[in-house]
Amino acid sequence: MTTSLNTGTEKEIEDPVERILKKTGCIELHYQVQECIAEHQDWRKCQNEVKKFKECMAKHTKQQEQRY
Repeated sequence: MTTSLNTGTEKEIEDPVERILKKTGCIELHYQVQECIAEHQDWRKCQNEVKKFKECMAKHTKQQEQRY
């Protein structure tokens, strides 16, 4: 008889990039860019998604700069 040491208590390791993007509020736009690139296999066909993500990140950056 063998027993498993994995009791389901292992924590899922979160990607540090995803953690940062969640804080910006732009994570869903990031996922849209990834999905578009996966679908088309060419990031150049995803310029709308890239533009929206870039604008979101710029807005977040500006908000952070205004805090300091």
